[in-house]
Amino acid sequence: MKEEYDVIYSEISKELDVLVKNLKSAAAIKKDIIKIFCEAFGESEKNFITLLLKIELEVNSTTESIYENIKYNEIFDAKIINFIKSKEFKSYISEYIKKYDELISESKVFKKGFNHNNAATIQKELKDNGYFDANHSVILNIDDSKIEINTSTELLQKFSEEQNRILENEELKAIFNEIDKKLTNSQLKGFRDLLVARPEILPELRDLATLNKNLWITYLSKNKEQFNVVINKYKVGQQKLKDIIEKAKNESTKWEKVVDIFNGRFHVPYTVAIENKEDAIIKETTPNIKYYFGENEEEKHSVDENLLWNILSQGERRALYLLNIIFEIESRKEANLETVFIIDDIADSFDYKNKYAIIEYLKEIANDPLFKMIILTHNFDFLRTVQERICGGQKYTNTFMAVKEPDKVTLERWDYGYISNPLKFWKMHLNDEYNLIASITFARNLAEYLGDDENKLALTSILHLMKNTKRITITDIEKIYKSIFHDIEEINIENKDRKIYDLIMESSNNILSQECEAVNLEQKIVLSIATRLLAEEYMLLKISEEETRDDWGNNQYAKLHKRIKKMHNIPEDSLEVLERINIMTPENIHLNSFMFEPLLDLSNEHLKQLFKDIKTIILKEELVTQ
Repeated sequence: MKEEYDVIYSEISKELDVLVKNLKSAAAIKKDIIKIFCEAFGESEKNFITLLLKIELEVNSTTESIYENIKYNEIFDAKIINFIKSKEFKSYISEYIKKYDELISESKVFKKGFNHNNAATIQKELKDNGYFDANHSVILNIDDSKIEINTSTELLQKFSEEQNRILENEELKAIFNEIDKKLTNSQLKGFRDLLVARPEILPELRDLATLNKNLWITYLSKNKEQFNVVINKYKVGQQKLKDIIEKAKNESTKWEKVVDIFNGRFHVPYTVAIENKEDAIIKETTPNIKYYFGENEEEKHSVDENLLWNILSQGERRALYLLNIIFEIESRKEANLETVFIIDDIADSFDYKNKYAIIEYLKEIANDPLFKMIILTHNFDFLRTVQERICGGQKYTNTFMAVKEPDKVTLERWDYGYISNPLKFWKMHLNDEYNLIASITFARNLAEYLGDDENKLALTSILHLMKNTKRITITDIEKIYKSIFHDIEEINIENKDRKIYDLIMESSNNILSQECEAVNLEQKIVLSIATRLLAEEYMLLKISEEETRDDWGNNQYAKLHKRIKKMHNIPEDSLEVLERINIMTPENIHLNSFMFEPLLDLSNEHLKQLFKDIKTIILKEELVTQ
């Protein structure tokens, strides 16, 4: 179909190019001639050929014209148009036309509706059609006398004499001279020369829109032969093109497949459809996509893309962006093109209901032998889902953690246990100080679920600064863990008499000294706990200067933060640090590993900086911790 369409369209296009070249020469325009031509008739460029069809009769009926040999920019230059539209020029032109019309009405040859332009057209038609050669004559009624004209030359002479008599009228010339005085500017010199040589043009300036069209009609009439070649080629090929286009409407396209994939898989409050499918097939243009709201065909109505963009959620916008991505992928499939796709944090680009639709589509890509994928993410849930649904038997060997060091980034294979269940991994490796501290968070949740209030309170005393926080030892933690976890015996760690608070601070300081940045969840939890403890200690010390209060109850950090913001003796930089801690570290770290994702979003450097900042303000204000 496309080849057949191209052959027909190529023949038309070839002749059209010749016509456009001729128009450029006649109008003396080098650029955007089709656009300028179409705008003169209030049409867009895409309607160029249909516009030529509309004016076919007018072009072919035009013979001699007062507009001949006038270049387009001799009148329709921006500076000249501005002058013509000026109030002063309009006043003069109005006077000129009034006098001109008066002289025409008094003429012995011309009358209103039959001026020199009309007369010249008649003379040319009679000459070209051999009227006088057939021994016919024309009778002119002048001064109640009938004057017989037997030749074309004689008729032209009579018309020209009368036109010259009118233009030589003293009053008319006086008005013209006033206009001429205003044309001394060098930029208007060409326009002045035109009016001096062709004063009959002046009355036409009252209607620039009509003059604009008439100029183009004149240019085309001077290229009638080529104009008619284009028209005839188009008419002959038009029916064939219609048949091809109709056939194309009934065929499937790559874009239709893309639309079907999108509408079938992604959950958005609209559907998409292709409006110009035939163009996508026979012209290989990008189709126009329309968006529809409504549950069924009766209720569906289209909506503007810009409006749609404003009312969609961020996730729904990202889903809309996928249309282009899917098309690119499907095109590469069809072209049998081997491709490596780099998928960067795609899970965070979409709302939750579309994440699994994305994963299923990625799975299809992964199963195509042409395609390879590198998937980057910091989302635990997405990582494990991709492993299970896409990676298959290679899900452990093909998963890596990026470790950022001062001079390089290395990829380390991520341990299976760490990915599938970090909580279980920590519990199995409590001899590591980071795992020991990080496990406090979910051990406290377990104690709460089990109704073990004593252990829950003890573990809460480690996560929030309370009276006994700095007295709890590693041995105390070991006993609590044995009580909650049941399947652990001995925690192999040195000096169990150490206070857990000291271990938290010591471990956090050790993290500060590490230069590489890896996705290490337990270290982030340790830094978060230490930072919040120091922040609460700072706030308690500042508040104790004004009031005494031991029990702050649930949500201690939030209550302390709210209270301290009302105090007047807290430096602005300290309040700013406390606010960042409130925003960037989680109030409660829950049992469900999915809840750890906000921490994974934060870089180690951000958490390190928070810990440094809270230590700095305590030292700067010389507060004494207990």
